[in-house]
Amino acid sequence: MKTNMAKDKNINKRISELREMILRHNDLYYIDGLPEISDNKYDELVRELKALELQYPEYVSSDSPTQTVGAPIPDKFEKVQHVTPMLSLESINDSLGANHFDQVCVKELGESIDYLCEPKLDGLSVELVYENGIFTRAATRGDGMTGEEVTLNVRTIGNVPKRLKSSDAPKHLAVRGEVMMHIKDFQELNKRRIEQNGDVFANPRNVAAGSMRQLDARVTARRKLHVYCYQILAFSGNAPTTQFEAMKLLKQMGFDVSPNMKHCRNIEEVKEYHHNMEAVRDDLNYEIDGIVVKVNKIKFQEKLGTRTTNPKWAVAYKFKPRKEITRLEDIIVQVGRTGVITPLALLQAVEVGGVTVSRATLHNMDQIKKLGVKIGDYVKLHRAGDVIPYIAEVVKEKRTGKEKEFHMPSKCPSCGAKVEWENVFCRCPAGLACPAQLKETIIHYTSKGAANIDGFSVKTVELLYSKGLIRNISDIYSLNSSDLLKLEGWKEKRTNNLLEAIEKSKNIALDRFIFGLGIRNVGKHIAFLLAKRFGNLENIISADRDRIVAVKEIGPEITDSIIDFFNVSENIKEIKRLKNAGVVVVESKLVSKGRLLEKKFVFTGTLEKLTRQEAKDLVESKGGEVVSSVGKDVDFVVAGKKAGSKLKKAKEKDIKVLSEEEFMKLVGR
Repeated sequence: MKTNMAKDKNINKRISELREMILRHNDLYYIDGLPEISDNKYDELVRELKALELQYPEYVSSDSPTQTVGAPIPDKFEKVQHVTPMLSLESINDSLGANHFDQVCVKELGESIDYLCEPKLDGLSVELVYENGIFTRAATRGDGMTGEEVTLNVRTIGNVPKRLKSSDAPKHLAVRGEVMMHIKDFQELNKRRIEQNGDVFANPRNVAAGSMRQLDARVTARRKLHVYCYQILAFSGNAPTTQFEAMKLLKQMGFDVSPNMKHCRNIEEVKEYHHNMEAVRDDLNYEIDGIVVKVNKIKFQEKLGTRTTNPKWAVAYKFKPRKEITRLEDIIVQVGRTGVITPLALLQAVEVGGVTVSRATLHNMDQIKKLGVKIGDYVKLHRAGDVIPYIAEVVKEKRTGKEKEFHMPSKCPSCGAKVEWENVFCRCPAGLACPAQLKETIIHYTSKGAANIDGFSVKTVELLYSKGLIRNISDIYSLNSSDLLKLEGWKEKRTNNLLEAIEKSKNIALDRFIFGLGIRNVGKHIAFLLAKRFGNLENIISADRDRIVAVKEIGPEITDSIIDFFNVSENIKEIKRLKNAGVVVVESKLVSKGRLLEKKFVFTGTLEKLTRQEAKDLVESKGGEVVSSVGKDVDFVVAGKKAGSKLKKAKEKDIKVLSEEEFMKLVGR
């Protein structure tokens, strides 16, 4: 008997170990994008766990990775019934509507009311279900009664707790939240997609919605999504008595709650909050189109009840719309650095959200077809937060019949080469023989993230090219004062400043040089990874496909771009010309071990002993990486004087915070 008990104990222990290991590697792969083991090794762990659970079904639990992440990718989304109906909100648009809402509630309840207000987040609503403190299911809102199960996708979102923090978590909990993407992350995603010649997203909400519809959770994992929770749908046990208490409890259990909430004592404070949020909406890092006003006391919510489709105790208090109608006067095309030919709408100037807009990108022919836009159409422009204004739709009822269809050119408008098509993208194949691509490449090489040659503006490149002074990157280093002083408006000071900046750029770090070459799909981060892995330029040039694709975060498509670039003899000749002109590519120190290897840092506030660049260089010299935002994958936040919101976020996420002194000790200074 004792032998069987010991055996059972060992089996249970092994199952627990396997689950812990697999869940850890799931997080490293799906969330952090930094796998530590091979796919084969991972599969072995999963197979062993599945075999043990099959043999000992009494040890199977709902939070096992065999039941969630790591399961086969579904070919469709299952329909699920919501724990509690996920109702929509009635909208009001002005202070009269706010007063009416308050009056109706007061009349029904017979006493004064306080409210909880929060931004109306523009994302995708989801229901999160927890059993005994463990995340078991997520579903989209759907029709309010039935949604689609998206558990695997939501599990990849870093700020969704997989196990509740609170020791006295309810046996059963259902929470409503909003899946969304921060504006900065949205802009970075679109930038990467443009670099990789992918289709761009129109707005952050589309990304959130599209990410939840992915059958492959790995696609969702690569997007920096967040869930902000704002309502308890079901709670077993002693539930909170107010909406404000409910939000505090959710925060204690590990959820990120709706940001910038405010407890308002009366409707006048609600209107003031609405006014203040509308004034700062452009400064926020997320899209909102109004505020949500909720009766604070839960017993009052229950007494007020619901209508067929919406609660009587809450409303969406909308901001003034920021869609403006203007006329699309023409569509021209631009040739980018990688040869992609992009259609650009020329608009009758109009102010949208405080910004005068006269141009808007149409991205590609696929986007033009989706919109159904023609030259001469009236279009609705939309702007939210810091997102670049874009054409949201065509006002077809304003058409006169004189509008014209747009067709992409058959030849490059810059060099006349016959264009080629790659999926939805039209491309000029001429490379640096195309003046437009050459000029964009020179601008890219001289940019801050590459050679950092101050004074090399777009106008300067256009001027130097028109005078025949530059025909490739290496020509920059042949410029002299006699040539520059002949240019209109160029005096001695300006000339000397540019030549000094050019001379200074001759010593360039390997990652900056790689980035500056303008290799397709290779941004700053990929260039940094290449420099860290290979150490010098010669190693990168001579590396075969297997060695490059083995670098974390570098997939087959990026690898092909790198191999293709260095296989072009003209590119190798240009690198030699740069070296002959005196450019020294500083080798990157290869780091294979150490305390900071692959650790991620965020800096906030003012440092006294170092500049930000010096601090960044120190981290990278030790094998670490500096990132700009506080995410789940960040290891350290270094807080200087007057540290801002990043410090607050670090504390909320239990990320290690270092003073400048502690950071200096960590890096051995």
